[in-house]
Amino acid sequence: MEARRRENKLKLADESVKASDALPLPLYLTNAFFFTLFFSVVYFLLLRWREKIRNSTPLHVVTVSDIAAVLTFVASFIYLLGFFGIGFVQSIIIPRAPLEDVTDDEDEISDFDRLMVKEDSPKIPCAAAAPKSDYLKIEKIEVTDEQDEEIVKSVVEGKIPSYALESKLGDCRRAAAIRREALQRITGKSLEGLPLNGFDYESILGQCCEMPVGYVQIPVGIAGPLLLDEHEYSVPMATTEGCLVASTNRGCKAIYASGGATSSLYRDAMTRAPVVRFPSAKRAAELKLFLEDPLNFETLSMVFNSSSRFGRLQSIKCAIAGKNLYIRFSCSTGDAMGMNMVSKGVQNTLDFLNNQFPDMDVMGISGNYCSDKKPAAVNWIEGRGKSVVCEAVITGDVVKKVLKTDVASLVELNMLKNLTGSAMAGALGGFNAHASNIVSAIYIATGQDPAQNIESSHCITMMEAVNDGKDLHVSVTMPCIEVGTVGGGTQLASQSACLNLLGVKGANKEAPGSNARLLATIVAGAVLAGELSLMSAIAAGQLVKSHMKYNRSNKDVASMKS
Repeated sequence: MEARRRENKLKLADESVKASDALPLPLYLTNAFFFTLFFSVVYFLLLRWREKIRNSTPLHVVTVSDIAAVLTFVASFIYLLGFFGIGFVQSIIIPRAPLEDVTDDEDEISDFDRLMVKEDSPKIPCAAAAPKSDYLKIEKIEVTDEQDEEIVKSVVEGKIPSYALESKLGDCRRAAAIRREALQRITGKSLEGLPLNGFDYESILGQCCEMPVGYVQIPVGIAGPLLLDEHEYSVPMATTEGCLVASTNRGCKAIYASGGATSSLYRDAMTRAPVVRFPSAKRAAELKLFLEDPLNFETLSMVFNSSSRFGRLQSIKCAIAGKNLYIRFSCSTGDAMGMNMVSKGVQNTLDFLNNQFPDMDVMGISGNYCSDKKPAAVNWIEGRGKSVVCEAVITGDVVKKVLKTDVASLVELNMLKNLTGSAMAGALGGFNAHASNIVSAIYIATGQDPAQNIESSHCITMMEAVNDGKDLHVSVTMPCIEVGTVGGGTQLASQSACLNLLGVKGANKEAPGSNARLLATIVAGAVLAGELSLMSAIAAGQLVKSHMKYNRSNKDVASMKS
């Protein structure tokens, strides 16, 4: 009886009188009546209008039926327009009774019952939720440790799904804390050392990370100044590898002392390649010819470009495998990295092609011919994202004084290691010393997708003696730098600060896409510095010595001895 009594009180607390209850008919019948009346009257008036035009009757000459139809039209329109405001009017005329007024015995309804009384109500995303004080006022609850304990137990027991905590509580930080404690109890493992406080969990809701329980700390170091295209940049690098920032910084010093580096961005196109299937290989070939026909490109471009303000189709290339056709779309994407943008354009185009080729079956929006987050020859040859070449001439004196080696040794080592050695290993785009080190560190610091380091690190490093062998010409060619300055992790506070340090934060309104292109050239410039320094360390026999000095923790060594 007590349980039923409490349940009835909770139901009474959540119920309210609706304005629609005063209608003579049930709400769905009333709506159906006015919808039918509205469209019937519109149809009648259109017929009368057409009849008057055919008979050359002035439109202002009306009959009684015309007047009645117009009045009915106005009345039904007002009802339908006002229907959507019934709930709002009701909330003013009949305010909802507070929870405290429902019962005289406040102890019979626990704080946990109060929290979960609206379990099935519409969920409020944290980013759109009211401030905490207002939210708690609405829910009529007081946040206490006892209350959180009840929710933790419910999560552990499976009564409340962990992924639903943000929407149920309206407090993202609190949801993360409860999820964290529940996880520790379920697994029996401690998360001590994984920070919880000091992070804006609302900023990641629905776009960066689901079911957070904390965040990982990665130190950010600065390499530079990098003198690139007559501008100086302080390059942020998030890494836990000792020597990496110091080595890149030494490369920046050598470039700066030699007058700087220059870069050229020679291609800018993100790709997406769906796979479609036909009943026969002949039909697949027909679509291939249709897509690659220059006469059809303008029409396809209009369809593709209609999905975005910035996405602009550049080319379409196809590959056939039996009855299957792989269609590689390439397009510019402004200051965004552009995967979502190009995917929307591809979907638009596939819908259009389905009308032209009704026997086409779309097997997947991505058929791995793109190719995203995987080493692929198509990216190495055709490029993906931003394609950049960066070069510098390092004087002989700088090679000796800063890099502690000589030009001839660097040239020979580059040929044996980066070119011949990589070829012997069957490398795909890996004709470099450690481009991925620099790319990953900058990507993490600036909010890029770290997984795209795979193709973004495709790089060939070239070195040759110039000026009668006195100086060193060094270059890196990187055809697949995939970066953006808007969207994804770029909007987080720390990553946004690093982008701001480089002068490429957000979208460039005056020249859309220029911020992302500049970021790509900075990445290439930093890779050039990193390649130059590491190759010099290897040539001079300094690599092991420096890593033993800077990449070994004294604490770890002490613990090993003990």
